[in-house]
Amino acid sequence: MNEDQVAYWNGEAGTKWAAHQDILDLTLEPLGLAAVAAAAPAAGEKVLDIGCGCGATTLELGRLVGPGGAVLGADISSPMVALAQQRSGAAGNITVLEADAAAHGFAPGHYDLAFSRFGVMFFEDPTLAFSNIRKALKPSGRLGFVCWRGVKENIWVTSGLEVALRHVPRPEPTDPLAPGPFAFADPARVDGILGAAGFTRIKATPFDADLMLGGKGGPESAAEFTLEIGPVGRLLADAGAETKQRVREELVARYREMTNDQGHVLAKAAVWIVTAQAAA
Repeated sequence: MNEDQVAYWNGEAGTKWAAHQDILDLTLEPLGLAAVAAAAPAAGEKVLDIGCGCGATTLELGRLVGPGGAVLGADISSPMVALAQQRSGAAGNITVLEADAAAHGFAPGHYDLAFSRFGVMFFEDPTLAFSNIRKALKPSGRLGFVCWRGVKENIWVTSGLEVALRHVPRPEPTDPLAPGPFAFADPARVDGILGAAGFTRIKATPFDADLMLGGKGGPESAAEFTLEIGPVGRLLADAGAETKQRVREELVARYREMTNDQGHVLAKAAVWIVTAQAAA
């Protein structure tokens, strides 16, 4: 188990994600739905939702497999698991479990589909983790997930970072392959990991979408969202209140330039939608 990730997602990050669940669901919805469509869950299937977070994709998967199917959502974050359990309580075909999918002893050969919306880039040993997931799949089982492409392609990140870096020093470069949001930006690396874990027919399809930053609240909401969630929030974690206020004001001004006629701040997201087949 990656203790650093467990600590991170059970600390302030997990609490913030749970608190902002409604805005995050709206922001990430086009990417999650595109990945679900590519994974093609069918009525009656058994699905494993890896890194299920607050349960948005778990609920959608449960709706698609219907009462004859079943979905198990798994996540390492206690705050998010608690919210996912609460949200899915009325769904008789959904179970949510606090567990590390990299090492948890899932029922072998049980699932038709393993799915994830941004939950697989944080594995300490991704080959070992995906090997464990593959063992949980039937011989005919499938894998489908969505992960970020490179930082520079994701305007929703760079637009905020450009503002923040005018006020705080640029951090030291980190290992791009270390567990983190952009660890799977290179599709050749993903192909190698999945192949070594026993998957075949691996395909990474680029997908772009405009994300509604901060939900429907406009530039002010988008600025607060940027300061609370993601790379900008981490970059400013130790900054003073005055610095954060200056960044907030500049973010609002920047996001006004990115606002559509409906008052929504739109920023490009670039992802890979990955599908694969479990090797028999």
